[in-house]
Amino acid sequence: MSADIREFGKLADGRVVRAITLRAGELSARILTLGATLQDLRLAGTPWPLVLGSELPGAYTSSLNWCGAVVGPVANRIGGARARIDGRDHRFTPNEGPNLLHSGDDGISGLIWEVAEAAGDAVTLQCDLAHGFGGFPGHRIIRATYRIAPPATLEITLSAHSDHETLMNLAHHPYWNLDGTGTTSGHSLSVAAGRVLPTRESLPLGPVPVEGTPYDLRQARALPDLPPLDHNYCLDAADTPRPVARLTGERGVTLVLETDAPGLQVYDGRALDSTPYPGLMGQPYKAHAGLALEPQLWPDAPNHPDFPSIALRPGQEWRQKTRYTLSRA
Repeated sequence: MSADIREFGKLADGRVVRAITLRAGELSARILTLGATLQDLRLAGTPWPLVLGSELPGAYTSSLNWCGAVVGPVANRIGGARARIDGRDHRFTPNEGPNLLHSGDDGISGLIWEVAEAAGDAVTLQCDLAHGFGGFPGHRIIRATYRIAPPATLEITLSAHSDHETLMNLAHHPYWNLDGTGTTSGHSLSVAAGRVLPTRESLPLGPVPVEGTPYDLRQARALPDLPPLDHNYCLDAADTPRPVARLTGERGVTLVLETDAPGLQVYDGRALDSTPYPGLMGQPYKAHAGLALEPQLWPDAPNHPDFPSIALRPGQEWRQKTRYTLSRA
């Protein structure tokens, strides 16, 4: 099957965004060259989108920043917007108080990626980052491959190389709403993790057991019953993707997330507000319109020597694979 690639629109600065539509089995997905963004995802027999998105390109450089995109080169937070890389101190431009979030204004979610390969059921997008771009060393080549595996699995494989030692922590950042409603209040969530990173002023502390805390999601719980969430769940080590989270809507759609990443950031979407841009259901998104599930390495790792390292050295390949499997009751 040939690739379905069309112009999606133009940004305010004149850059052209293209959309690649993938189809196989019971799924169809639309991927944007802007940020390698998952703009829409549909399951046959379900007449509503399963992720948050917009039909307007400008939304993705404004109030829907990071929505559905591949974020990086360093996802999540770097405390104090500073890190030591290959023995040298590096400082970045903070964008969340004193901290750096999702690599700030020079993150890869704001770039137009090249279409490296495309077919009817898969696409590979690539972006090249010059040495020093965003304050990080290394000429870095980053790739994202989306592929639909019938009957209803969307796979995303992220990879990166660098010619200098650098930091790398790519993360896919979709917001899920399986009910097509204004909020995720009808959803339940489970996460197969025995530890979580508590936070202070948004930055992670050391891992603690979830047992006996409000953050224990080893058994499915209704989202309205959970505490405010913007936390990294610490996953058991794995060389291949394994089931780590299950999200179920009240209208019969279920998502099973598998990944080989060592962490899963769960964000409840409490600050969502896409005004003035309408979402895929025709109205702007408001608080709790979607739940973000972001496979990644642990946040602020450069400032925590006991966290899994996010250093990427020349000759190494950074690689992460995630599968989203949808089903209907």
